[in-house]
Amino acid sequence: MGAEEEEEEEEEEEEEKGEGEEEEEDEEKDAATKDPAAGDELEEIETLLEKAKFYTSLCMGTTAILSVFAFLFLIPFIIDPAISTILADYQQEPVTCVATEHVYSEGLSNCTWASCREGCTTAALRCHQIRVNYSLVTFDNWTKLNTPVEEIDWFVNDTKFFINTEGCGYPPRVNCSVFAKKYGYKNLGTPFPCYYSKNYPEMVVARYSWDDNLRWMILSLIIPNLLFGISIGVLSYWYCPRCNQEEPDIDTASFVEKFPPPKDEDMEDYDTNEY
Repeated sequence: MGAEEEEEEEEEEEEEKGEGEEEEEDEEKDAATKDPAAGDELEEIETLLEKAKFYTSLCMGTTAILSVFAFLFLIPFIIDPAISTILADYQQEPVTCVATEHVYSEGLSNCTWASCREGCTTAALRCHQIRVNYSLVTFDNWTKLNTPVEEIDWFVNDTKFFINTEGCGYPPRVNCSVFAKKYGYKNLGTPFPCYYSKNYPEMVVARYSWDDNLRWMILSLIIPNLLFGISIGVLSYWYCPRCNQEEPDIDTASFVEKFPPPKDEDMEDYDTNEY
């Protein structure tokens, strides 16, 4: 009996605490309604939060849209050339090259290929066509040995020479006039460093960097997609009707009331042989 009385006392104390908390909440609500200044402050805070949410949503929506366009823009200008460069598998160390021919042409019929083009989306109306010989001897070793050009054992002769994998680019990074003066004209026959493709031996370029190529490709893939994912995730969390809904608690008490467990007497009368 003592244990039952203690349990009843504890239950009464918990009920009194709950009633006390409810009274305090009611008093706070009454104070807020009685004090117009406090009510106005709450309304101002809610208004500011709504405005902040609206402008943040607007910025995130704009960011998501711009990220899509940026990614589509980067595909032909950075991602695709980077993948082509990786597939070409260029020699890491520059080898020795010598320009053997330099032709400056004008017109579509004459510019079927170009060593350098300023712009990758239009056909070249003016072009520089440079051909080179290259040896498997690295340029550093050649400078140390200072072997005469006539005695160099060339691996490939009279192959096309390009400024990069795509053979094109945009100013100021790509300037075809400067490129032609550096490797053609009066510099024909002067050795210079170049990079050849292991998978396509007839492909020779003037510029190549594995680190830069990989860095730009990773940044072009990660940044737009990351911004898009974060923006869409936050907007979905704020405005998706089912994202913020918590799973309702199942009321087991009403279920038990509707379907009470069988009594012992009923279990004794239950005959399993009928089934």
